[in-house]
Amino acid sequence: MTSIIGFIAAMLVLAVLSGLMQGNKKKKKRSAGKRQTSVKKSATPTFNRSSTTCRPDEVLLKTPLEQINGAEFERLLSLYFRDQGYTVKEVGVGGKDGGVDLVIVDKCGEKTAVQAKCYADHNKVQVMTVRELVGAKRNHDCILSLLVTTSDLTADAKREAEQFKVDYWHGGLVENKLRAWGKWQPAKTKAKPRKVAGSTVKAVTCACGAPMVQRKNKEGTAFWGCSNYPSCRKTKAM
Repeated sequence: MTSIIGFIAAMLVLAVLSGLMQGNKKKKKRSAGKRQTSVKKSATPTFNRSSTTCRPDEVLLKTPLEQINGAEFERLLSLYFRDQGYTVKEVGVGGKDGGVDLVIVDKCGEKTAVQAKCYADHNKVQVMTVRELVGAKRNHDCILSLLVTTSDLTADAKREAEQFKVDYWHGGLVENKLRAWGKWQPAKTKAKPRKVAGSTVKAVTCACGAPMVQRKNKEGTAFWGCSNYPSCRKTKAM
């Protein structure tokens, strides 16, 4: 009788232990599944133009303008101006610039207040930005002012800039200056021909065979330029 009771007790203990082991295995599988899911999510980061983080300089020098944020654009400009012989003070770190991002000083000691705007092509700089720069440059004892943007200015902003003698660089001019600098060598991206509003022309091809894209000169006049620029500098009138 005692042996039967002992046998039954042993079977019960084995059943309990087996259940505990199976439960632990299920928990481990669930936790492993969660870890894999979190890894997959973090493996596909998305670009955030409004981010205030700044990647290393060697990364910025290989990144196209459309893939950098505002803080990185300021850093890229500071590197550019230093190589042009300016002393650069970064005053807009963290986005609290008060209208000025950089103060650059030439060899004669003349100060220029620089405001940098990293915008998408469709987002143009408004007139209020120009007014803020005009007012803020006095706080940094600057005589000159420069507005640098990856896009362009609105018509009102351009008139305001001309009235108060604010120099400005639009996206095309910025890209040309950075390429001429030589250190900024972004990865090449395949350019897509832009459609002209009200036009039936689907695409314009350069004499070299590459598609042409719509560009603007400093006066704001649109023209067709080769997508292989600067290796090909051919242009066509709109």
